[in-house]
Amino acid sequence: MPAIDREAILPAAIGAVPSGVALLAGRPRLAAGLLALPAGLVVFFRDPERTADLIPPDEDTVLAPADGKVMYVGPGQEGVAPPADPVQGEWQQVSIFLSIFDVHINRAPYAGTVESVTYRPGKWHAAYKFESAFENERSDIVVNRVVRGEKRTYVFRQIVGLVARRVVTRIKAGDEIASGQRIGLMKFGSRMDIFLPREVELHINEGDRTVAGETVIGRWPSSSIGA
Repeated sequence: MPAIDREAILPAAIGAVPSGVALLAGRPRLAAGLLALPAGLVVFFRDPERTADLIPPDEDTVLAPADGKVMYVGPGQEGVAPPADPVQGEWQQVSIFLSIFDVHINRAPYAGTVESVTYRPGKWHAAYKFESAFENERSDIVVNRVVRGEKRTYVFRQIVGLVARRVVTRIKAGDEIASGQRIGLMKFGSRMDIFLPREVELHINEGDRTVAGETVIGRWPSSSIGA
């Protein structure tokens, strides 16, 4: 059985109280029905092990940061992508939509040092809508890594949607993160955007399903800067 994220403990415990009361009142069928909510919370907050937990990827592999369906692959969208990096240039973008049935634990797509984590409150557009990327509640994470003397920078963004009401980010500036490491979660339907330099060769297409910490979405070339 998969582990359960700690965010589930309190709401599931509170949700189980009415069921316990019904059981003590001699109404077992009602008690069973009332268990649906806490049981659903436990399923939503499941935290299964992934390949990256056991076998670290090589230093050029970029993993999916979230479970879900790829809704966009292409050049960084105007108004969505961060400003061009002074060294690496313009971004390419991968956007993943998470339904309420997907695992919502987020993982680092690539190892490195966290440069910044910027939380922004916002609106509640459905996560699949274009404007959700820059108007919804979100957290932008910038990560740097030096490989073979070259600095590699990428950005990924946790975005909560119409149903979700909270983004949880468990890393901070200065932290060292590993590829596939758990970094937080988004509650109840959301979106993950990742912005990579154009030198990165993407191995993902729109409509594909991703598994966080397992699906390879791209690879850095052996010599990325100036390639």
